Amino acid sequence: MTRTTTRPALSIAALAAVLLTATTSVAAAAPPRPEGRAAAPPGLTWGPCVLPGALAEQECAKLPVPLDYDDPGGRQLTLSVTRLRSTDPAARRGSLLLLPGGPGGSGVRHLAVKGAALRQQVGGAYDLVGFDPRGTGGSTTASCGLDEEDRHLVTLRSWPAADGSIADNVTRSRRVAEACDRDGGAVLRSLTSANQVRDTDRFREALGEERLSAWGVSYGTYVAAVYAQKYPHRTDRWVMDSNGDPDPARVGRGWLANMAKGVEDRFPDFARWASAASTPEEFRLAEDPAAVRRLFLDLAAALDRAPRESTTPGVPLTGNRLRQALQNALTGNSFQGLARLITSARDPEATPVLTRDIAGALPDEDAAITIAVVCNDVRWPAPSAPAHQRAVTTDRARHPLTAGMPVNITPCSFWKHAPADRPTRLTDRGPSNILMIQNLRDPATPHSGALRMRAALGDRARMVTVDSGGHGAYLNTGNACGDRTVTRYLLTGERPDRDMLCAAD
Repeated sequence: MTRTTTRPALSIAALAAVLLTATTSVAAAAPPRPEGRAAAPPGLTWGPCVLPGALAEQECAKLPVPLDYDDPGGRQLTLSVTRLRSTDPAARRGSLLLLPGGPGGSGVRHLAVKGAALRQQVGGAYDLVGFDPRGTGGSTTASCGLDEEDRHLVTLRSWPAADGSIADNVTRSRRVAEACDRDGGAVLRSLTSANQVRDTDRFREALGEERLSAWGVSYGTYVAAVYAQKYPHRTDRWVMDSNGDPDPARVGRGWLANMAKGVEDRFPDFARWASAASTPEEFRLAEDPAAVRRLFLDLAAALDRAPRESTTPGVPLTGNRLRQALQNALTGNSFQGLARLITSARDPEATPVLTRDIAGALPDEDAAITIAVVCNDVRWPAPSAPAHQRAVTTDRARHPLTAGMPVNITPCSFWKHAPADRPTRLTDRGPSNILMIQNLRDPATPHSGALRMRAALGDRARMVTVDSGGHGAYLNTGNACGDRTVTRYLLTGERPDRDMLCAAD
């Protein structure tokens, strides 16, 4: 049976205000700039989605958007947009926009994955809609022309060397930034959160809606929050799921740094599972959670010293690939796969099997948007190797599971172009129509960062904390209290009177 406890909204906001210590001014960012007025978008011509895994009733269309909203009549990009029409026109109250994570998540694919479950919850109350942000999927993309070795997740993220040194990270970061500057062009420079917000409003116009409802997840919560700040009168029922710290002085740099805390929050769930008597013997790693942690850290260190050959030719299992596999497993709740990898890595007779997310390289377009948005949104610290080395050394000692990666140097420190827009400072000014939902132990967007989002929004929001782990709360963890609270809001507009905690099922 699910137990629900409540706490006053102001108490959580006050706690978050204490945690929010960074300044709200961004001296390094460009000043606000005026925007031209784009002509009304043309009507959308809908047809079947040509996409593996698309739902039978899912429709797709193309939407032109300005490359530069200061020059609305100039070069146009194309967005791939999608919808599932309401099954009950009499009950329809509008469009519900699904905003995926990332940067780089596909809204078209996200609707294909979540559309059936969401439709079951909301019935015919909404057309369910989404789009691939510029740079993603079926929309206009950009390329940095990166070598394959620079497009692996374990190299796109700046994992330090086995001894903690960052010399290779400095060299790679400079190389990647130079390639993006050389090959990315104007499209790459346009890949920003501010433009995704503008494109969202362009999509709203094309749909013929005066207001939108939304369900944003992960990075999508930041886009949703900025949209609600810029266009508050165009928001209806606004759900933000798995929220990051919106600090305008840091933006993506803060999201990355916070992962160190998130992984430490989440790892005990895996350690308990991997040591529980009820866990199948093939996945049990030790007799107690503390032993699982020691085992993992010792194994990563051993692989730092002596990588193991894997089933993927030329791609050994290193300590950093094991750490990246841990991050992926904690985010996606794939505990069995991680335990199997750890077991095979400890067996001298076995050959570890690396999944594609660990062994394979991202397509160049996917790598480009992963890098570009966080680098374009805000100016990052200058490329001081000694300063980054000190930060890495400190973070490795404090958060050994992530080994200093979250605070290491990235291509953004070598980025050639200043941000075109000032990062948005979120405030409590606007309609009180936001419902936040957040897992208590989220490895990618930790609860501590969500509290900062909650503080920024003030009485505009209510927050539902779910006593669960993993990334993504609504229709993801199976917590009946959390799912019920969000669905009720989408259907009736009823939010909790105050912030609440949903106990574990």
